[in-house]
Amino acid sequence: MTREPAPFTTEDYAARMAVAARTAADAGLAGLLIAPGPDLTHLTGYRPTAETERLTLLVLAVGREPVLVVPALEAPDAAKAPGAAALALRDWTDGKNPYALTAPLLDAAGRFGVSDNTWALHLLGLQQELPATSYAPLTDALPMLRAVKDGRELERLAAAGAAADAAYAQILHVPFAGRRESEVAEDLAALLRAHGHSQVDFTVVGSGPNGANPHHEAGERVIRHGDMIVLDFGGLRYGYGSDISRTVHVGEPTAEEQRVHDVVREAQQAGVAAVRPGVSCQEVDRAARAVITGFGYGDRFIHRTGHGIGVTTHEPPYMVEGEEQPLVPGMCFSVEPGIYLPGRFGVRIEDIVTVTEDGGRRLNNAPRELAIVE
Repeated sequence: MTREPAPFTTEDYAARMAVAARTAADAGLAGLLIAPGPDLTHLTGYRPTAETERLTLLVLAVGREPVLVVPALEAPDAAKAPGAAALALRDWTDGKNPYALTAPLLDAAGRFGVSDNTWALHLLGLQQELPATSYAPLTDALPMLRAVKDGRELERLAAAGAAADAAYAQILHVPFAGRRESEVAEDLAALLRAHGHSQVDFTVVGSGPNGANPHHEAGERVIRHGDMIVLDFGGLRYGYGSDISRTVHVGEPTAEEQRVHDVVREAQQAGVAAVRPGVSCQEVDRAARAVITGFGYGDRFIHRTGHGIGVTTHEPPYMVEGEEQPLVPGMCFSVEPGIYLPGRFGVRIEDIVTVTEDGGRRLNNAPRELAIVE
């Protein structure tokens, strides 16, 4: 049994908010406006119990105390958040204008970074109060805000990866042939929860021709003997993500199926081998893609090689052509090349990798060979 990581402290959240404010200032922003979602969870530990149309907004700026604007009815819960002691709470009651309350916290003519999932309702409300302000989404303004993980975050990501590995080891022993994809997906979800996941985000089971759709949702197709099956599953453990893909086969594969799997496995290894500090994200994509292209399947690799992972299962940085962001120790992302043959089958192999001081380290260690299932 994996030891449960120590909880993050008020000091941890205070440090994150300070770094975020400094990073925003260095980027020429007057501050950051963070709505409920992964950025707010990362910076304060606060996750509202339910999505609401009422304004909740963290305001960060260099030289100012962090302030969390919250509805009065949710203020007691916000006050219990791990990072609450490092900020000021300002609540507002129904019938009042929350944007007028928030406006004095902002530079009236400033440009602010705004979390991507901020409601248009709230952004327009602020603009009405402060028409000279302007805004930029965090993905554009500060894409690396959550990208570099500290030691305790890496511990959580490693635990999530180990749990996904354990779920994969067990799924190989359940029946596949004669069952619906959705039934196998339910098995995967149950195994993730049995191995400590508090949240299951996705369980892709793409059998036969459905495997040629990278984001196929498990459906009612009955799995048959001779099917290649793409398994892609993950969620959150200790608040941090897992994401793993393996491809299995019901019975012995054909020579072509084995060859395609071998190509993807070689490409995945090349992508992982390219990981080291200072290398650009696009070089990871290029390394994996070069292998698949060299074997004549370049036009059948139809997505980026990877995405970042942390408090969500998809976040910056992205391993894709044109992304020149250099890799930094502590970054975590997937390396997941694939080949997809429409109407026939697909193959994908995915591990989460973290950048170390001298290379990369896999956080998934489940076997990558083509497993035979029944």
